[in-house]
Parts: sequence; structure tokens; C-alpha cells
Amino acid sequence: MLSLPQTAEYALRAVSFIAEHEAEGPVPVWTVAESLGAPQNYLSKTLNQLGALGILRSVRGARGGYLLGAPASEIRLASIVEPYLPPSEHRCIMGRTRCRDDAPCGAHWRWKQVRDVSSAFFAELTVGDLLPAADATRVQDRTT
Repeated sequence: MLSLPQTAEYALRAVSFIAEHEAEGPVPVWTVAESLGAPQNYLSKTLNQLGALGILRSVRGARGGYLLGAPASEIRLASIVEPYLPPSEHRCIMGRTRCRDDAPCGAHWRWKQVRDVSSAFFAELTVGDLLPAADATRVQDRTT
């Protein structure tokens, strides 16, 4: 089974949580952290990074927190997880230093298919696709 780095997983889950709850107003970091079971300081840095990327926007003040930076239907999962993926996702799973299409190891072609399907999953799905239908409509209406 493929897995994401922990920060990528937290980022994805946090953005989804914010999308589900932003109709109530900006979602505070502590609320997201508590819901995800993540350390607040760690998650705060991740949410700030997502803000810098335009995926989220922050609202300051006593009732501050985070909102989506664009409609849920426009935020691709790839834009959330890619900043937290290792630089070389194309390394050989068998550990070979020279594994390429023109010099493949025994697992190369099958692993490449898995990688391509995984990449397509994140590129095609949006945050809106993760929301229950009623939530997705409400978030879409609020952000347009």
C-alpha cells in the first residue's frame, strides 16, 4: 500500500476538515489540531505553508482561523500533497541507482503503473470531491 509522508497526510486532512467546517466561519488551528490528533505547533506551520501556496487563507483576530483560498472544486489534492513529497518519488523500489525506462529493474514497469495511477488520483480529485454533497455545494456557494 502506498503511503504519504505524515505532513502531506496532515495537510490533506486539515484542508478537508477546514472545507467541511468553514461555513461556520474561519476554522481555528487548535480546532483542526484537536480533530486530527496532531500537535498544534506542527500543524500551524503546515497551515501557514498552505496559506503561502494560496490553498488556504488566514483570518487574524480573536475569531480568526483558516478558510479555503479557492472554491473546494478548484483545489486539486496534488497541490496539497506535492509540497510534502520527497524530491525523488521516482526512485527504484528495489534500491538500484540506475533504474529507468531504458534500464529497468524487474519491478520497474509494474511500479511505474502504480505510481502513474497514484499521481492521476491526486491530480484529478479535488477537495470538493471529498466533501459530502451538501457540504460541497455550501462551500462552493460561499467561495464564489
